[in-house]
Amino acid sequence: MSRISVIGGTGYAGSAIVAEAASRGHEVTSLSRSLPTDQVPGVRYVQGDASDEAVLTPVIEDADVVVAALAPRGDLTDTFREVNRTIARRAASAGARLFVVGGFSSLRPAPGAPRYVEDLSAVPAELHHEVQSGAALILEDLPAAPDALDWVFVSPPLQFGSFAPGERTGSYRVGTDVAVVAEGGAISAQDYAIGFVDQIERTDLHRTQVNLAN
Repeated sequence: MSRISVIGGTGYAGSAIVAEAASRGHEVTSLSRSLPTDQVPGVRYVQGDASDEAVLTPVIEDADVVVAALAPRGDLTDTFREVNRTIARRAASAGARLFVVGGFSSLRPAPGAPRYVEDLSAVPAELHHEVQSGAALILEDLPAAPDALDWVFVSPPLQFGSFAPGERTGSYRVGTDVAVVAEGGAISAQDYAIGFVDQIERTDLHRTQVNLAN
């Protein structure tokens, strides 16, 4: 079993990953600004600001795996990439593997095709910064991370979030940087978490991107 620290462990994706990892017997720590009302038995909850490196350091330094499950909105609108770069640097220093909850826009509809983020004409202008910031992690920041860092960027399908909760089916499909469903696709938080923790438990993924969808 692994020691897994989830940064953003009470968010939509993070809370599902925390619950799934704990259910499999992993030693899980969750870091978030506020503590959840309903806590998963056996999980260590830490309340703090992910943008504070002094808070991040002890959560990361004893982990085998670090999960970055933050969103480029709210208080992190302008600092999202910087915070994730700090997480990556600290994970590398700790010798931990890094798994990032990514976004759909960094995927491609077909092998060799432009990534969705390259054409945001169908996306409302007020969401462009959020979409571009999320994609920049895999397009720019993670490839530039220390060579010692082993990372995996896990993209969900387009229909993923509290606006499309779905149900747990216990199944999912895996793609690479090519979307499993070119038209968008969907997955519930529970099924995404099953696939996410399955990727953590694999040993053959290194500095790569995967896509999970039903």
